[in-house]
Amino acid sequence: MTHLVARFLKNEDGATAIEYALIAAIVGIGIIAALGPMTNAITNAFNNISNALNDNTGTGSAATGG
Repeated sequence: MTHLVARFLKNEDGATAIEYALIAAIVGIGIIAALGPMTNAITNAFNNISNALNDNTGTGSAATGG
């Protein structure tokens, strides 16, 4: 019985799993924090591309057919 208790106290698998979970959480928070400015930049880039294509083709918006 004492061997089982000693083995349980030496086991560090749970601590390692918690450390990896904390690292994953920190990376996730960093990604979420970076998505705000990136979303605006990507949206602006696609809007600029769309405007440039519409200006060059002279057909207007493709969604309205005009």
